[in-house]
Amino acid sequence: METKAATDIRYRTFGSGGPKVVLLHGGMQTSANFTRLAAALAGTFTVYVLDRRRLGLRSEVDDLAAVLDETGAANVFGLSSGAVVALHGALELPRIERLALYEPPLSYGDGDPLAWLPRFEKELAAGRTAAAMITVSKGTGDFRHVPRAALTPFVRLWIRSDPQVRELVPTMRGDAAVVAQASGPLNRYAAVTAETLLLGGERSPAYLTRVLNGLEPVLPRVRRVTLGGVGHVAADNSGKPERVAAELRKFFR
Repeated sequence: METKAATDIRYRTFGSGGPKVVLLHGGMQTSANFTRLAAALAGTFTVYVLDRRRLGLRSEVDDLAAVLDETGAANVFGLSSGAVVALHGALELPRIERLALYEPPLSYGDGDPLAWLPRFEKELAAGRTAAAMITVSKGTGDFRHVPRAALTPFVRLWIRSDPQVRELVPTMRGDAAVVAQASGPLNRYAAVTAETLLLGGERSPAYLTRVLNGLEPVLPRVRRVTLGGVGHVAADNSGKPERVAAELRKFFR
């Protein structure tokens, strides 16, 4: 069921009993990308899957606060840039009691989570949507070992067959803005009071693992799980969302 909050925020609801959980999707996704994850949780929880508006970090935290107020949820899961929003929400919103983060792409050490952005902008400005999509996919962790020439015909076909994909590619600017606005030392997250679960994939890019390594000693109430055989988008419908749901069921109970 889709609901429109008073602030024009849209979210889908799954289930009708148990603890309440809000899910925040990542880049080049919508709430529709979490339908399998939400369905796997719906037997135990009431699940609210937010459609992020990508209007900047401040606005996204405010949107999360509005949904928490409206639903009464106290548990939040975020993937990638959605995890960045969730983490910053937990800095400000004591109503978040349990926080699960899947590989937030924060700036840490030598890794630059936005190294892909200049090329992406040039390709997008030139109308090369397929090339821009490949750039962001390789830059954020997917297909990084696959040659661009091998990916191009498949991505072009995907864009032609699914108009929504073409619409989602430019929205990565909003996700990049969230990551850029979240830059800063990781030790500030020592102020997070929520119990936190750090999730990562064994096949994810090394820089995302390093971010989790940096966050783990900083967060005061933290546990960590690495999922074998999966990468950065394990929670997506195209990944292994049931594996992620199994960890979330244990944690949010």
